[in-house]
Amino acid sequence: MHIVADVLIGLVALLHGYFLVLEMFLWKTPRGRAVFGTDAEFAEQSAALAANQGLYNGFLVAGLVWGLVAGGSIGYQVSVFFLLCVIVAGVFGAVTVSRRILYVQAVPATLALIAVFMSQ
Repeated sequence: MHIVADVLIGLVALLHGYFLVLEMFLWKTPRGRAVFGTDAEFAEQSAALAANQGLYNGFLVAGLVWGLVAGGSIGYQVSVFFLLCVIVAGVFGAVTVSRRILYVQAVPATLALIAVFMSQ
């Protein structure tokens, strides 16, 4: 079960790495606008905010990778903390922005967290 937990944590990290790229580098492109359902004017006006969100996603990636690399009890604690951060952010995003965020962000993190708990 430990391998499953690590794979799921890795997938959550990859998702957030993708979010980082979308928000920091592709926000104003047709791809970024299509993913987030924005038009060119809104994308231009909100680019700095999106880049800030992307940076936060990068911190989540760093924490999840830290948990994977650290291993042992430290890795377990770090992984649990950062998965909980992802879940809270996903629930908040679902309530305030779009229910889709719950499925794209919080559900994968919840599955990873369950796998982490089951691996102990």
